[in-house]
Amino acid sequence: MRKVKLSRYAVEMSIQCQRCFYLHYKHKIRMDSFPFTLNMAVDNLVKNEFDIYRREKKPHPLFKEIGIDAVPFNHPNMDKWRNNFQGAYFDDDEKGYSFGGAVDDLWLQSNGSLIVSDVKATAKTNFNWEETCKKYEYPKAYKRQIEMYQFVFRRLGFEVDDKGFLLYFNGLRNNALFEHKLLFDHHLIKLNCCDDWVEEAILNARKLLLNDELPPSSDSCDKCNYLKARWNLSKQ
Repeated sequence: MRKVKLSRYAVEMSIQCQRCFYLHYKHKIRMDSFPFTLNMAVDNLVKNEFDIYRREKKPHPLFKEIGIDAVPFNHPNMDKWRNNFQGAYFDDDEKGYSFGGAVDDLWLQSNGSLIVSDVKATAKTNFNWEETCKKYEYPKAYKRQIEMYQFVFRRLGFEVDDKGFLLYFNGLRNNALFEHKLLFDHHLIKLNCCDDWVEEAILNARKLLLNDELPPSSDSCDKCNYLKARWNLSKQ
């Protein structure tokens, strides 16, 4: 059976818009956004800090806030698993896919199970996760991201806890002085996860790529709606 390699990002794209996914990965027609370099900087700084506790095999002080008995997972493959050009992948030769991606961090609990965590950054005057979940769709994608990594590490043979965490850093915008420093507050968001849906989503994405028919676009896809609007304007 032909094996198809799919990243976590690819499967998420197939969920949000089948047409954009198909054009991006089958025909290399891409409408990528600019990278969020400040967010990437925050992500890297957080990883550096957690690595200090990883080497010392000590719990990060944030763990006390969420009441978990854990330390940052110290494994020979951590650097590989967190590398965007390598990542953690699981191969299923029977079903014809290789699936994975680059995880932000893993925390090892005293009971031997892993917690998948992901770092996010934003800058809001009033950070309110509950209100954000009510108004926007992207929190659902963040939860799916955690669940997809849970799926991967379970398939790689690790015991993985159902709970996952978003470690959110919110940039403070109203300080009197800048002084060349960005200050943040932080928010630890617990997600109760379930990865039962993940393999079906992988197989659906695989099927789309192996098909020669252009799939429909999503009514809620900003990129497709933008292209439709431009096409309609060009005909006037």
